[in-house]
Amino acid sequence: MKRRRFIGILVAAGLLGAAGLLGAGALVVGQTKVSPQAIAASVTRTPELVERAWRSPVAATFNRQLTWQSNGSRCGPAAVANAYRSLGEAAATEDKVLAGTRRCWTGLCILGLTLDELADVARANTSRKITLLRDLSEEQFREHLLRSNDPGRRYIVNFNRERIFGAGVGHHSPIGGYLEPEDLVFILDVNPDYQPWLVERKRLFDAVNTLDGDKKRGLLLIE
Repeated sequence: MKRRRFIGILVAAGLLGAAGLLGAGALVVGQTKVSPQAIAASVTRTPELVERAWRSPVAATFNRQLTWQSNGSRCGPAAVANAYRSLGEAAATEDKVLAGTRRCWTGLCILGLTLDELADVARANTSRKITLLRDLSEEQFREHLLRSNDPGRRYIVNFNRERIFGAGVGHHSPIGGYLEPEDLVFILDVNPDYQPWLVERKRLFDAVNTLDGDKKRGLLLIE
């Protein structure tokens, strides 16, 4: 066995031990609990607008149901699984999305998945076209949001929670649609503490237009 592989196994074993002691969320670097009050104050959940959002062409395919991420590190696979379920794909669970990818094999996506890593995961068990969209201008971002109401497309957004909620780290979730008259984006948040919410396009763009390591966050387009 090569030394590097052996060290990797030791590190993984140590991390798993830590997870057992501290809980799965302990391995998500910078994970910060946001209070329900802060969540409610940060986004739009006006009943009439949320109802309209759920009736939009793409959101309607989710049947007002989301499968929540199984732990704090698995938002990416959960986002893909929910998007695939809405499209009638077979890979409609986290485990089926991850099958054969060698990602998150411990049950945790250690440190989370980058947008590039999630794109690779999304391509593994589907024949659909997956396009990674990064370094978008604000106008390009708006153009994609206008297309997010197309039933043949699904977008997953990677954004920094802190820019919207005042705390938190990077996160992946499907976009349910765009209410153009109100300039609001419907985020189908796969974290049960947040659940679906609406946010102004500019605020979401600012949360996407942030760095994850040395690369900007962005969108995954599934079609």
